[in-house]
Amino acid sequence: MDIRDRTIVMLGGGGLVGHAVARRLLALEPKRIVLVALYEDEVRRTADSLGPYRAKAAIECEWGNVFYPEPAAKLDRRAILADAGLRRMVIDDIVGDLSPAVLRRSFLYQLFERWQPDVVVDCINTATAFAYQDVFQSARELLATAGTGTVSREQVERHVLTLTMPQLIRHLQIISEAMRQFRPQAYVKVGTSGTGGMGLNIPYTHSEERPSRTLLTKSAVAGAHSLLLFLLGRTPWAPATMEIKPTAAIAWREIGYGPIRRKGAPIHHYDCPRPLALADAFAPTARGWVDLGGPLESVFIDVGENGVFARDEFETITTLGSMEFITPEEVADYVVLEIQGRPTGRDVITALDSATAGPTYQAGVLRSVAIERLRQLEAEHGVRPVAFEMLGPPRLSKNLFEAHVCGRLCGSMRALAGEDAATLAAGAAALLAEDGELRSIIVSVGLPVVLEGDRVYRGAVVIVEPEDGDLEAAVPRGWVDLRARNLRMWVKRAQRVLEQDAERRSRPVGSGSDEDWFAMRPDDAIEPARFVTWIFKYEDEGERIKR
Repeated sequence: MDIRDRTIVMLGGGGLVGHAVARRLLALEPKRIVLVALYEDEVRRTADSLGPYRAKAAIECEWGNVFYPEPAAKLDRRAILADAGLRRMVIDDIVGDLSPAVLRRSFLYQLFERWQPDVVVDCINTATAFAYQDVFQSARELLATAGTGTVSREQVERHVLTLTMPQLIRHLQIISEAMRQFRPQAYVKVGTSGTGGMGLNIPYTHSEERPSRTLLTKSAVAGAHSLLLFLLGRTPWAPATMEIKPTAAIAWREIGYGPIRRKGAPIHHYDCPRPLALADAFAPTARGWVDLGGPLESVFIDVGENGVFARDEFETITTLGSMEFITPEEVADYVVLEIQGRPTGRDVITALDSATAGPTYQAGVLRSVAIERLRQLEAEHGVRPVAFEMLGPPRLSKNLFEAHVCGRLCGSMRALAGEDAATLAAGAAALLAEDGELRSIIVSVGLPVVLEGDRVYRGAVVIVEPEDGDLEAAVPRGWVDLRARNLRMWVKRAQRVLEQDAERRSRPVGSGSDEDWFAMRPDDAIEPARFVTWIFKYEDEGERIKR
């Protein structure tokens, strides 16, 4: 795509790669670049440094944690953990249902709503952000406290906030819903392998374990993230989705002399003029070190997210056969070329598309054989099972049974389209009263049947139980609803099928492969599988776009 006059949101725009990508994009004359970083000073420094490259583009700054709701986004994690109200809000927004309120409260969603981006470049190291909360240490502490019988709600909540998968899944849900609503054209993620491209023999670790569980968690989250983006890239309304995954250390930002910082804070300068006795060195009253005043200053190379290295550290990690390195400008070039539609061969999502085993010709041929054999056996045994509720969620089985009932009562799409919903409901009630076999299979597989007058058939097992006595909330999620108000929706669906057929007939009649040879026709018999497939395609936008 052409970047000129576009709005680009840069998540992680204050980092090493984010800065390099922004600089490349500014040369292509976008309308604006919105830099999003965790801290205000970080993003403003980046914006200032990009000033000479901006041309006519506006550079906007946003800061905060995109994984949190807006009220908590600008707060330190320790402050959130210490505040019961904020802690519970963050937990509810991670593990609760993705309601409209949760979505609107999300800082990430608000960024999409505010800037309506054409392109999103995500340079946040998401895997590090989630993995380094250290679920293992949290679990050990919680279990130790549980052994004393004194576990508090706060301790449980603190542990929940270290769970990686719920956080990652909710992040993808929010970002995908924001994309569905605001329709950017491209989304590029700069991901990670977690090990800088090395294997399980990586010598750089976080504990005596090699590799550490924390590091493996980072890699696991990074892999899960790639698969979720793989699914996003197969979603019809999603933007072109790409991931560049550097598998080497990324370096560097600056070489210089000055204060040495760790996690953004200066390392204080100390000395210990005389050695201490080992027995005394770590006692509570231990003394002997001297504060030299001010920060430690020395020569360094700033490698971005990984901090600053001394020459020997940098030389070790980048040596041939070790982690080696890649420059942020090279990563930025891959990102920009992919946005422009110039394949680099470095996009992980495209690689997964080409490497996965999709549908096959053989399976397509055998499908017709399997379906015909199932029809023969149904005829031999005099049964019509429709659904067993194995695939889930129960909404699939619910729709199949409802379509089957409509077919039993009306026969064709044209007949259903002209039917009165109240008459249909009365017929459905009579059918279920008379057809014990149909009724028994529905309730046996765990789906209640709701009739006009709010009467219910049910079995011993119910897949979707009412929560807090709210029956109506359970019905659309997995109960066969044969009341007039629901059957009216099926009538409207049949009417839409007739409208689609009229639209097709208004065009020149064709017989090429571009015709919809699987379209439902007005006088076709109602087949549950075809009808529900139509619902998934036209109502749920659930059609597959890649094979």
